[in-house]
Amino acid sequence: MNKEWLLWEAGAPHAAGGTDEDRPALTPYLLDGEGRAAVIVAPGGGYGMRAEHEGAPIARWLNGLGISAFVLRYRVAPYRHPSPLLDIQRAIRTVRGRAGEWGIDPKRIGILGFSAGGHLVTTAATHYDAGRADAEDPIERVSCRPDLLIACYPVVTLQDPHTHAGSRSNLLGDEPDAALVELLSNETQVTADTPPTFLWHTSDDGGVPVENSLLFAAALSKHRVPFDLHVYAHGRHGLGLAEADEHVNGWPDTCASWLRTVGFAQ
Repeated sequence: MNKEWLLWEAGAPHAAGGTDEDRPALTPYLLDGEGRAAVIVAPGGGYGMRAEHEGAPIARWLNGLGISAFVLRYRVAPYRHPSPLLDIQRAIRTVRGRAGEWGIDPKRIGILGFSAGGHLVTTAATHYDAGRADAEDPIERVSCRPDLLIACYPVVTLQDPHTHAGSRSNLLGDEPDAALVELLSNETQVTADTPPTFLWHTSDDGGVPVENSLLFAAALSKHRVPFDLHVYAHGRHGLGLAEADEHVNGWPDTCASWLRTVGFAQ
């Protein structure tokens, strides 16, 4: 079993207890060598749980491409915003801050998420900072901007009619503040500084409408951010690596090709 790294040894902001669900952590899948790219993986689960098939198997796939990986245990309901975002921002800072120790290139740190984890990574890719130079905690002095984004059948918008209502409810409550809905509808937050992005979805996804990926891709195009967008005609929501779906199971190879073009994969 890989050793977990707690993101906050002394307790996470807004933590309501001391169980694993109150203590966000990274499970590392590190490769030998120096200067490797790294990707932090955020499984989906509607901000109510974290799907196992979108965690460790993805990290092992990334390892096969020569990329060190980390699976993020981020907080889910009853935790609400901003706890999950704080968790992934801290994860990026931690990997970048400990890059030398872990044999990682601090300028090649990506994030990858599925479904609601896709909302979390698109949020992290559009809401970040350079770190606080005056912070007592050295990790908090480090930038949390990711260098690359992979979003798999992601929730992107929290606005009707295309949002995933369960994810929005778990993240913001049943009667969310309209300003927060706008702020966390990530297609509205893209800038020219948003990192290069790989998106994939199925056009008949019955859980998270394909419009989520289309809206994000359109925003990337508007701001001239490089992106790959792949939409498959058929496929259920939550496929993960899609090994049993002959139509969709090529997405990992397609993504691997993209990762090579952007200098992440071998």
